[in-house]
Amino acid sequence: MIPTPQKQFPKRNTEMIAVIMTLAWPTMLEQLMQTAVQYIDTAMVGTLGTQATAAVGATSTVNWLIGSSISALGVGFLSFIARACGANDEEAAKKSVSQAVLAVLTAGIFFTILTLSISSYVPVWMQVDKSIQSMASRYFFILYIPMLPRTASIIFGTVLRGAGDTKTPMKIGVFVNLINVVLNFLLIYPTRPMNLLSFTITMPGAGMGVIGAAVASAIAFTFGGLSITIVLWRHPKVSPKGQSIRPDPQILRPCLRVAFPNMLQRFGTSLGYVAFASMINSLGEVSTAAHTIANTVESAFYIPGYGMQTAAATLAGNAYGARDDRRMKELAAMFIPIEICLMILSGGLLFILAPGLMGIFSNSQEVITLGSTVLRMVAVSEPFYGFSIIIEGMMQGVGKTREPFIFNIAGMWGIRIIGTFLCTQILALSLISAWACMIAHNLFLFGIFLFCYIKGVWNPLSKSPTSYEH
Repeated sequence: MIPTPQKQFPKRNTEMIAVIMTLAWPTMLEQLMQTAVQYIDTAMVGTLGTQATAAVGATSTVNWLIGSSISALGVGFLSFIARACGANDEEAAKKSVSQAVLAVLTAGIFFTILTLSISSYVPVWMQVDKSIQSMASRYFFILYIPMLPRTASIIFGTVLRGAGDTKTPMKIGVFVNLINVVLNFLLIYPTRPMNLLSFTITMPGAGMGVIGAAVASAIAFTFGGLSITIVLWRHPKVSPKGQSIRPDPQILRPCLRVAFPNMLQRFGTSLGYVAFASMINSLGEVSTAAHTIANTVESAFYIPGYGMQTAAATLAGNAYGARDDRRMKELAAMFIPIEICLMILSGGLLFILAPGLMGIFSNSQEVITLGSTVLRMVAVSEPFYGFSIIIEGMMQGVGKTREPFIFNIAGMWGIRIIGTFLCTQILALSLISAWACMIAHNLFLFGIFLFCYIKGVWNPLSKSPTSYEH
């Protein structure tokens, strides 16, 4: 029996804001820690020179391509589990988690074979300078040896968030990042003297450079995947213990119906990022380094947006499972202004701090100046992108992933890629023109998601089926 909205959700707006922030802040902190480690990684590798930074950054968009494809599977399970929890159907939630285990095994093994097989070709496809292709290839290969635990981290983390548990993935993420930083410190640099207060100590180091950074990340990923698997197995609400991992069409169909368009979207947009980065790499080492560092810097300022998106997806799924149309509309009315205010704040800070942040990762004034310019450009568009993130998150939570797929693919390939190709390959313009095309893509998404919100396309309750399983 479906619970009443009064039992399922807080009555007052102040209580709902508290629920939103309770769900959002662990995800924000987790992403903040990940970004902090990415900052540290980039800064540590950056001390080795521009070539090392370019070698690491040249394959980063392929990393996004693989990771986002796996994340899409998680979205399907998040939507199903959030709606099952909203309808108080614990049995369906547990069954869906057992199917998530099957998805981890299947996807993890597949992507392990795929990524290790193409490792030597990726730097060539990305038009990386021949002098650093070997280094980039080895970095990529080592990074993807632990693909199975990486897949577990992504999908099982999303499963726990769908069940309303955002703290566990955050805690594991903190430990993963700490391990990564410590191992970076020990593996990247050689043995060297260090001054600590008034003492000089000898700090041991492996002196492995870029390869050391890859090994550190691989070990940290392995720890994260094993840890979150153990936690999920022991979880009181959504443990797959005792459930069969044989394919269950009744669970997999609705999950894949949500996941497949989202996977196509993420694959298509990530492939667009690969094409985008490839065209930027063709502009030379300075542009590649500036683009890589600017992407790293920018990622920290999207944390509020994506933290709120996770909360929006979970609560929208709960409201849909409980068939509460009023609460669904109230959620949107509360999420949107909170998100826009957060993104105005983060965009303003990015605009002000851009030169200083670029200076952390590079000593080249040319790289700093170019990166600061593109960061200040994108900072102005952040509030518009924040609106898109929230509406897309709510649509994911209720299982509407087809429309976001169409919108994102059209924006990526119709605006960003074609525009960047014309600007950089035909008109021989600089990195600034490429980022201008990226901003045009973001503004297009704002416009189309605003239309969806005004027309009510995002809310399926008025014409949805009577069960979250369909």
